[in-house]
Amino acid sequence: MNNPITVSTYNIHKGMSPLNRKVQIGDMAAALDSLKSDILFLQEVQGQNLPREAKLPGFPAKPQHDIIADYLDYHPSYGKNAVFPHKHHGNAIISRLPILSERNLNITVNRLEKRGVLHCEIRPEGWETPIVCLCAHLNLLERDRVKQYVAIFEYVTAYIPPDAPLILAGDFNDWRHKSPLNIGRTLGLTEVFLDRRGTLPKTFPARLPVLSLDRIYTRHLEILDARLHSGEPWLYLSDHLPLSATLRLK
Repeated sequence: MNNPITVSTYNIHKGMSPLNRKVQIGDMAAALDSLKSDILFLQEVQGQNLPREAKLPGFPAKPQHDIIADYLDYHPSYGKNAVFPHKHHGNAIISRLPILSERNLNITVNRLEKRGVLHCEIRPEGWETPIVCLCAHLNLLERDRVKQYVAIFEYVTAYIPPDAPLILAGDFNDWRHKSPLNIGRTLGLTEVFLDRRGTLPKTFPARLPVLSLDRIYTRHLEILDARLHSGEPWLYLSDHLPLSATLRLK
């Protein structure tokens, strides 16, 4: 039986409130649990930050992907991208279902922004084939993002079978709305909000969103629903709002 799954993407801002005044990772885990998603695509996940841990009461030593996975009783995968002395962060995929394989692709194009795409494969119950999950975080400048679109295109073309069900989700920093053309059309992907709502949702900043930065793209999947999560508690957690989509194998 081809059971639908729900996926969500969320930039968690290293577990901190929008202005970095409050540690929010515990409340984020509880809020993410309320979504009841099968697979979470998370960006700006802090694997370690010893200076912040020493200075901020309540900042945990435990990696944030493990905190969320333990709270939900899910399976975590972490792709370390930005590495500095005594701290690092990256993307994570947190799955209710076992993660069959994982690989981290480096798409860094300048020395100031270390970016990656975390590739996991997960097989939902009743599905004949695993689903390819790509969690991405792209650069702030459009000229850098164009190079990263090329890197993602080349990777998907080389390593992912063209008939495999695929989700590419994350923080694209795509305030100019170029990714549906630059990566969506070239790979034959469908953006879930454009498909279901006809428009891209505003996700940043969380308290008064004016920019559409976050995306969920799919291939060989039927899009049943697409949702922007706004209001409380999301206003006070990260500086982004999360997105969700309910999908079924075509």
